[in-house]
Amino acid sequence: MNIHTLKQLTVTLALVSLLGGCATSGNPKDPIEGFNRAVFAFNDGLDKVVIKPVAQGYEATLPQTARNGVANFFGNVADVFIGVNNVLQGKMPEAINDFGRVMVNTTLGILGFMDIASDLGVEKHEEDFGQTFGHWGVGSGAYVVLPVFGPRTVRDTVGLVADVNVDPVGNLSDVSSRNTLLVTRLVSDRTALLPADKVIEEAALDKYSYIRDGYLQRRRSQIYDGAPPRLDDEEE
Repeated sequence: MNIHTLKQLTVTLALVSLLGGCATSGNPKDPIEGFNRAVFAFNDGLDKVVIKPVAQGYEATLPQTARNGVANFFGNVADVFIGVNNVLQGKMPEAINDFGRVMVNTTLGILGFMDIASDLGVEKHEEDFGQTFGHWGVGSGAYVVLPVFGPRTVRDTVGLVADVNVDPVGNLSDVSSRNTLLVTRLVSDRTALLPADKVIEEAALDKYSYIRDGYLQRRRSQIYDGAPPRLDDEEE
């Protein structure tokens, strides 16, 4: 999915969320639930048939040290734009921390394959453009499920467009290298989630609702840096 497709999808989802609520369950946080469940079913099927088996093969084939190295490499790339988002949110100490991680891991950690910064006690943060928009006061909008990308809100979908637009991996000029790295990152990320599969299957009577509620709760916590206000206080 390229940047132009994501932009078109953002506009479409915004319109659907504004105009299509009357045709669904009326859940205020998920007004386009019928659409979302259909996309969720597609994603779940794709995961079961293709992505999860590949991730399981990746886990079985590569030793833990090699898998950690791959995850660290992509984490080091991400730290650059985590730092940028902390700058945009006015969190300068955190941004300095992030850029310091990149410098240490890129040099001493051999292009980030070793996470030396974490070993030295330099904290890793998680920030993206969706969180930055939330920090600026942009409302979350409706919950949406994107093909392949999965759970988002309208705000996070717009943030995803920005994330994709600046992603150095997704914007490599060499198509073969770009696609190889994108697939490798996808498989690495999915492998990290394998332990959660059993928990979700055992805990969820309705897998869709379980993932939706978990996603929204986690994103709210991230927007408020782990200390969200009570819902009634936020509404006031």
